[in-house]
Amino acid sequence: MTSLFERGVPAGAYDAFLPGAVAASRRQPLWQPEDGPLPSLFLSHGAPPLLDDAEWMDKLLAWSLSMPKPRAVLIVSAHWESAPLSLSSSAAAAPLVYDFGGFHPRYSALTYPTPDASALAARVHAVMGDTTTVHEHARRGLDHGAWVPLMVMYPVADVPVLQLSLPTEDPGDLLALGARLRSLREEGVLVIGSGFTTHGLPFLTRANAAGEVPAWSSDFDQWAAELLAEGDVDGLAGFRDHAPGMPWCHPTVEHFIPMFVTFGAASAEPRTAVTTIDGYMMGLSRRSFQLG
Repeated sequence: MTSLFERGVPAGAYDAFLPGAVAASRRQPLWQPEDGPLPSLFLSHGAPPLLDDAEWMDKLLAWSLSMPKPRAVLIVSAHWESAPLSLSSSAAAAPLVYDFGGFHPRYSALTYPTPDASALAARVHAVMGDTTTVHEHARRGLDHGAWVPLMVMYPVADVPVLQLSLPTEDPGDLLALGARLRSLREEGVLVIGSGFTTHGLPFLTRANAAGEVPAWSSDFDQWAAELLAEGDVDGLAGFRDHAPGMPWCHPTVEHFIPMFVTFGAASAEPRTAVTTIDGYMMGLSRRSFQLG
């Protein structure tokens, strides 16, 4: 079996990418207080075979290098919906969650041994306050919505990482959750929502795998791009009822809603998003953006 993107070695593009990426990451200056708050990010993460998409990896690394290296990363992934609010293991080298199937075994042998994140866990508890209990799952590691993009962004695995669960599908509640995380950005913590701008996997065809973009995906992406540029959070929150291409773009909503944590954590008004990566992967929009 080979990658969806290459006919050679699975994750072979990542192997070729890694030496240069590691060297660049080692040169990246570490965040300092005088740098000010880090932005909040929404990224379209994709499946593990994105480690064979050289263009995506180059863009994602360039995005990470445009910022100081964070002191820690707190990431909300589409692949962990859990209430009440929960944190992944803060232990060093916490095991990864290989929550996918049908791919070459190489992808399930990849590792990403991040440092101890107990200090970040303590800060998350602190900003949540006494009114919100945050459960810690000592045996749960990072799922592929977290470790796949982070292997590209911080390939040395030298940044403490915690994953925060998606406790609800309500955009307003997720905005409020992000707002409670906002102060962490002033401490050098990078807050990331990880999903996919369109995610209609059941409706893809062989033509889409070959590069054809379905109208439901491109129409939704254009709609989202316009609202992101305007900072129209209320418009984005009405995606279920008003977005073109629904429900094909999101037959389930977990890949779109992490962006509301991103918006909640942003401090700039109006909250105008800056697109950093666009285009399509197998017909799905991989639009990613950051907010100040």
